[in-house]
Amino acid sequence: MTAPRPRRRALWQCALCMLVALAAQPAVPLSAQQPAQSASNGFYRIAGTVVNAATGEPVHHAAVAALSEEDSHTVAAVESDNDGHFSLEGLAAAKYQLTASKRGFRTSFYDEHDEFNSAIVTGPGQETDYLTFRLAPGGVVHGVVTADGGDSVEGARVMLFRKQQDGRTGGRVNQQDTASTDDTGAYEFTGLAEGDYLLAVSAEPWYALHRSVSRTRQQAAAAADPAAALDVAYPVTYYDSTTDEASATHIQVTSGSRVQADIALHPTPALHLVVDTPRKPDGSIARAELRQTIFGTVVGAESAGFLDAAETGTTEFNGVAPGRYELAQGDPPRVVELDANTSQQVDPSLGAPTVAVHGTLVTTGVGAGSGGVKSADGPFLGDCALTLEPADQAMHQSPIQMPCMRGSFTFPTVPAGRWELIGESGGGVLPVASIAASGKLLRANLITIQDRPLSLVVTVSQGATRITGIARRGGKGLSGVMVVLVPKEMAAIDGMARRDQSDSDGSFSLRDVVPGAYTVVAIEDGWTLDWAQPEVIARYLPGGVAVTVPDNAGSLLPLSAPVPVQAPLP
Repeated sequence: MTAPRPRRRALWQCALCMLVALAAQPAVPLSAQQPAQSASNGFYRIAGTVVNAATGEPVHHAAVAALSEEDSHTVAAVESDNDGHFSLEGLAAAKYQLTASKRGFRTSFYDEHDEFNSAIVTGPGQETDYLTFRLAPGGVVHGVVTADGGDSVEGARVMLFRKQQDGRTGGRVNQQDTASTDDTGAYEFTGLAEGDYLLAVSAEPWYALHRSVSRTRQQAAAAADPAAALDVAYPVTYYDSTTDEASATHIQVTSGSRVQADIALHPTPALHLVVDTPRKPDGSIARAELRQTIFGTVVGAESAGFLDAAETGTTEFNGVAPGRYELAQGDPPRVVELDANTSQQVDPSLGAPTVAVHGTLVTTGVGAGSGGVKSADGPFLGDCALTLEPADQAMHQSPIQMPCMRGSFTFPTVPAGRWELIGESGGGVLPVASIAASGKLLRANLITIQDRPLSLVVTVSQGATRITGIARRGGKGLSGVMVVLVPKEMAAIDGMARRDQSDSDGSFSLRDVVPGAYTVVAIEDGWTLDWAQPEVIARYLPGGVAVTVPDNAGSLLPLSAPVPVQAPLP
């Protein structure tokens, strides 16, 4: 997917920028009698009303700022008046990011949809006087974590996850934030965007006493030792107080909503996992690693302790709470997925092997690598970072990142599965045009890891093309439209598709496009569509505009025809 636009990455700086600028600039009320262009000096105005997105009521004393499209520098700032009106005067003809903030609301950009938003275009004939900036109050999720008997649990780790609207059916679930409960067991997450959230809690009973017991004495010791009753753990518990991840209750957060989500923990007997840890040829031990996964994210295994028994060649994890884990052991490691609910000896040889993935980067176009190194068709001479992102939610894997030094890279231990390869250089996206494995050309940036090491030749495009155009309906550019660049090869949609949101004049810019054949579609109110599903986006292709990006397309490719805006199909 395309990287967030520059204006989105600068969001966290906006509130401070606006406060500084406002210190020297009083509020200017909107006058309905003034035209968008001031007198005869050739300057323009962006004006409108800030309203509460949840209630529609005007928001007074909100800080509003116009930022430069190129570098997010504050060009003008003002505070809305008692009726929510604002007016930013004396602006040159250009494209501006428009931001607003106020205490109790989420600092945001104009008409924001996740990492996308609409810039405001000033100039002759542009209508920029009567904007409605819907500023959303931040949502809140709060609650209390308790144990048996209603006692509060202090220091519990509360993890907040959000279901992403990324175009895939169901959406990915990503961790958003983490909080610790106070001495009353209370926690709170504030300033949340509208969306679908999930909660998980990890904690350790304060009275727990974990004891290491050998395999041969485990049952006898548990029966004879009175302290065994204190060898307990809290399983990871999901809202609403279930230990089954699939049964977790989703929390719907809307603008300004305050949702209470209390969670009760119940201790269970702690587990003991024993793993064979044979010595390597050099005499060292291939130490086992136990990792816990929640909603596909590896979050660690904080409650597990381990003891290496050099004499027996085993490792014992004690104090383990029942739950889902992955155990990595060996050199190279093999990974065993565990739904652990009983103490057991784990045979790591039954796990899926991890393999090394290495290769080289070549470039298809002239460009500047890291440090200004010039390169043409041939080896990529710069430095970069490469990331393997899990392509399937069911993989329960976190992304793996490794550096690429002068065109060479190695991922030493990659589990089996489908992965998406993403490149970055000099702080920007390094688009992957194609990948070849053992002479076989793969589709876009997707690779499949099996049980053997993989050698890749990755073609990146330093001279990536930016496609510009207009989303239009009835002869007029339309703002806030979702624009999707769809590759002709549908199987490559995850790696080659690009998205943007049209600006106030209907203009859009699709960045980091690699050579290939595409169709550009514009969909009004399309932000909740599973657009990355071929069967969904295919219905819009007949109404789109075809475009081919050749190897020598250059850095900019304007579309020769406007893209018709389509309404969402039922």
